[in-house]
Amino acid sequence: MIQIVIKVATIVKKLVRVVLAKRYLISSLPYFSKWLILSGLIGVISGLGSVAFYAALRFSMFVFLKLIAAYQPPSPAGEGNFPGSPGFVDPLAIVVSVGLGALIAGYLIYTFAPEAEGHGSAEAIKAVHQNPKGIKPISIVVKVIASALTIGSGGSGGREGPTALISAGFASVIARWLGLSDHDAKIAVAVGIGSGIGSMFRAPFGGALLAGDILYRKDFYFEPVLPGLIASVIGYSIFGAFFGYRPIFELSRSYTFTPYDLLWFSLLGVVCAIIGILYAKAFYGAITLSKLWPFDKRLRPAVGGVLVGVIAIIGFPQVLATGYGWVQKALYSGLSAEPLYIVLLLPFARIVATSFSIGSGGSGGVFGPGIDIGAFTGLAFWRILSVLHVTAIPSGIFVAVGMMTTFGAISRAPIAVSIMVAEMISSIYMIIPALLSLGVALLIVSNFDVTIYKAQLDTQAIAPQKVSLL
Repeated sequence: MIQIVIKVATIVKKLVRVVLAKRYLISSLPYFSKWLILSGLIGVISGLGSVAFYAALRFSMFVFLKLIAAYQPPSPAGEGNFPGSPGFVDPLAIVVSVGLGALIAGYLIYTFAPEAEGHGSAEAIKAVHQNPKGIKPISIVVKVIASALTIGSGGSGGREGPTALISAGFASVIARWLGLSDHDAKIAVAVGIGSGIGSMFRAPFGGALLAGDILYRKDFYFEPVLPGLIASVIGYSIFGAFFGYRPIFELSRSYTFTPYDLLWFSLLGVVCAIIGILYAKAFYGAITLSKLWPFDKRLRPAVGGVLVGVIAIIGFPQVLATGYGWVQKALYSGLSAEPLYIVLLLPFARIVATSFSIGSGGSGGVFGPGIDIGAFTGLAFWRILSVLHVTAIPSGIFVAVGMMTTFGAISRAPIAVSIMVAEMISSIYMIIPALLSLGVALLIVSNFDVTIYKAQLDTQAIAPQKVSLL
């Protein structure tokens, strides 16, 4: 891991020298030449940033979960397909691991860069709308370390938020160095968000679309998409060169669509909308609640971490870290060995764990947990149908559609999220049943003033204002 970090730092150093030598020329180039160069630079940074963060996260998991807690979570098919530890050797060590990692992260964040708390995507979106040249380099460094500590020790968070801020942050720095206009800087930071997330999730097309889909609740910003395609592919290529190109998840069974299935997927859309709204409400409610805790704010993430550890040891190990290995198990077999009540409570357990892990001031993304919550929602829905003996559709189909629907609706980025999940499971045909489910969920969510990304504006016609992330 250390060799990877050193290699990444060396490449970045050389890249920075080249950019600085030509910085006064790039901003005045014609559109095609300018964005070909800028997209390439942002793509390289996105890929290398994803590599550095992923390496730091794996090292953190090794130290905290494996060495301290003697526990290894399962991993998805694209990351080794490791079955995971059969149980906890010492449950108390799990609580200590999550709490300790969050404690260190809290002190780093509130000592050096308070803006690095929470999920990095919100800070990146806010920067696009308000100050695309204003992301501080210290925020990027602290975000990488704090997120690796929070998630690697077992905290419930996603790795997309940190990579979004890394890529968007470097795009912001590049915009300052090159003297780009505010308009070009906005596009560059948006491209950074999409290419960073696309690189980490090995979903370059979805990442490019995310650059335009995630910024507004009811609108789509087209300008970052074309440069985003170049940046996302480059970032994906670099990340894959280190960690492989295999999709993160794998479906074990194929699916043949029939019109009769539309009934179940429309009902799933209703359920996913409710769960998505609950996720957003609980997350921001936890942020408000944690600010009322009567002690130093640097200790708040540790309290959130301890709560996550407790949830894990009372029967829900699925809430630890990214949880992607458990999603893979759900895609394969529907977690058939788990009791029905555990499966039904999984979405709520993950919501509570993420709300307190990240909402208390810890560092990590909300995209990944949103995918987990959606997967567990689809799984719970399937288990109910199985008990009633009303469908023979494999569990993985409902799990995949739940992933697309729940987070696609509550993130207000349905196009990008559905494409990203399809890339993540290498099953584009899952879009067909997801279209109805996601459409139903969006109709419901749009009736509420709720989104998991509060920094989003409604439309491009609305002038950017100071946006509260609370």
